[in-house]
Amino acid sequence: MQQPVKLVSVGTAVPPHVIDQRDAARASHTAFSSRFGDFEKLARVFETSGIRRRYAVRPIEWYLETSGWPERNLAHIEGAGAMFVAAASKALVSARIAAGDVDTIVTVSSTGIATPSLEARVSRELGFRDDVERVPVFGLGCAGGVSGLSIGSRLAASRPGSVVLVVAVETCTLAFRMDKLTKANIVATALFGDGAAACVVRASETGLAEVELAGQHTWPDTLDIMGWSVDPEGLGVIFDRAIPPFAETHVLKGVTSILARSDLAPADVDRFACHPGGSKVITALESALKLSQGTLDQEREVLSDYGNMSSPTALFVLEKLLAQGLPRRTVLTAMGPGFTLSCLSLTAAA
Repeated sequence: MQQPVKLVSVGTAVPPHVIDQRDAARASHTAFSSRFGDFEKLARVFETSGIRRRYAVRPIEWYLETSGWPERNLAHIEGAGAMFVAAASKALVSARIAAGDVDTIVTVSSTGIATPSLEARVSRELGFRDDVERVPVFGLGCAGGVSGLSIGSRLAASRPGSVVLVVAVETCTLAFRMDKLTKANIVATALFGDGAAACVVRASETGLAEVELAGQHTWPDTLDIMGWSVDPEGLGVIFDRAIPPFAETHVLKGVTSILARSDLAPADVDRFACHPGGSKVITALESALKLSQGTLDQEREVLSDYGNMSSPTALFVLEKLLAQGLPRRTVLTAMGPGFTLSCLSLTAAA
C-alpha cells in the first residue's frame, strides 16, 4: 500500500530592509507626482491596500536611484539566495532533516533570472548532496507557491521515503520602476514585498498534514490579466484587467472543478487558505467562495505584515494556520499568470 504524502514542515524568511507603507507612499509621491497627472487619485491605493509594512532586498533609496537589468538581477540573485538559505534552513530544522538527506529540490521563482538556478548557487552553503535532483520552476507568479507544493508532493509520491524540499522565493520589489509611468507600476509600488517560504514533503506515516489532492484550472484568453513585460530597465508589471472582479466571478467554478476530480465539493472544505493579493482580492475571494466577510483573517494579517510577495505568500498563510491548528480539510488556493488557479487540499494529521 502506497504511503500518503505528508507536509512535514514549513519555514519562512524575509530580507533585512523594512519598507513602512507611509515611507513607500512618500517615495512614490517624490518619483511620480510631478510626472503622472492622475497620481493623487491612484495614490489612495497606499491607504486602501491593507498593507502596513513590507520587506525588501534593498533599502528604499536604492529603488529611486537604480535602473537596468544587471543591477536589478544581481539584487535578485543575492537577495533571493539569502532568503532561500534562511527559509530552507528553518524548514529543515523544523523537520529534523539534514540538508544532506534532501533528495529533490523544487525551486519556484518568477522575479529574476538565475542560471545556474538558485538551489545550485546555495548548494554548498546548505550542504546538499552532489546527486540531489533540481527542479527549477519559472513563470507561475503568485500561483507558484501552491503549484510548487503540488509538484513537490507528486515527486514525493513517485519515490516513497524520499525527501522533497520546495522553496518559493521572490523579489517582487525589483519591479518598482521609476521610469514607468503606468497605473500598474504605481499599484505595484503599493503592494509588492519580498519573501521566501520552504516546505518539506515526503511519503511517510508522519507529518503535519496529508496532501490529499492538487490541481490547476486555466481560463482561455486571459494571458493579459497578469504577468511581466521585459525591457532594458528590467521587469515591468502587467495588470491589464481588474483581478478582484475576475476572482469574484470565476474562482468558485475553478475550485469546484478541481475538487470534483476527487469527488469533493466546496461544502466539504473546512478552511480555504488563499493567496492575499490585495485587500480587494481578499474581499472578492470571500464573496466568491461564499464565506462570511472577515473569514480570511490570517490572509489579511499576512498582507498587512508582508505585502504581496507573490508565490510564497500563500505558504505564509499556511504557516499561520498550522500554528493555530488545521481543521479537518484545508484547501490552499492562489491565482497567477496564465490566468491560472492552483489548489491543494490538506487533511489534518490524525
